[in-house]
Amino acid sequence: MTQDNEKETPRLIRLEEVNSTNAYLHSLNQKERLPEGSVVWADFQTSGRGQIGNSWESESGKNLTFSMVFYPSFLLARRQFLISQVAALSVKETLDEYTRGITVKWPNDIYWNDKKICGMLIENDLAGEYIYSSIIGIGININQARFRGDAPNPVSLCQILGKEVEKEDVMHRFLRHVYTNYLTLMEGEHDATLAGKYLDSLYRKEGFFLYEDKNGRFEAEFAGIEPTGHLLLRTKDGSVRRYEFKEVKFVLG
Repeated sequence: MTQDNEKETPRLIRLEEVNSTNAYLHSLNQKERLPEGSVVWADFQTSGRGQIGNSWESESGKNLTFSMVFYPSFLLARRQFLISQVAALSVKETLDEYTRGITVKWPNDIYWNDKKICGMLIENDLAGEYIYSSIIGIGININQARFRGDAPNPVSLCQILGKEVEKEDVMHRFLRHVYTNYLTLMEGEHDATLAGKYLDSLYRKEGFFLYEDKNGRFEAEFAGIEPTGHLLLRTKDGSVRRYEFKEVKFVLG
């Protein structure tokens, strides 16, 4: 998709088991630069990771656990949140084809109503002021009927629909959406298109809800997202608070 790789077809590497698709893809890409948009897809991860060291529960063969690589060398490092928007929107648009009630919980979790159906881990390598490569690890709950871990609110597409879904179908729909959204990013239309769609898709976009930061719980409404990805929340007294990821918690239920 970049000039260097525009004639190369993305590779789809399917594995039965791996420790982490992000780690495997990173290691593989150090040995040979894979075509842009290539995917490592595993039926089971023994050490699947979420953001900042969190683990990701996934029953073997039931869900989609995969990572993909892009080379957005045209994108300044300070705008790397756009990669997160591309990934989150692409999952949302995919799941929209199956059910209603799908939203993006800042920064890039995917929710069905108040339950989490997808999480992701994005690892960017920088080259000076620009991004050299971006590895996007995604876990989508597809056919898992029961969750035994300590995650508070997981849900799967199977639980929502009351029937199992072909994982391959979900994957191919996702790839169609993510390649389209990434091309939009490459063409420089992200401010008007991607950022706008991201804002429209947000969980808790309207109304006051409970949040928690280092000072305790408070009520606030959504006030915006900065280009850097910082979340802005407006409290009932009109003051606006600015947060980086993990500095504020959405209080659920």
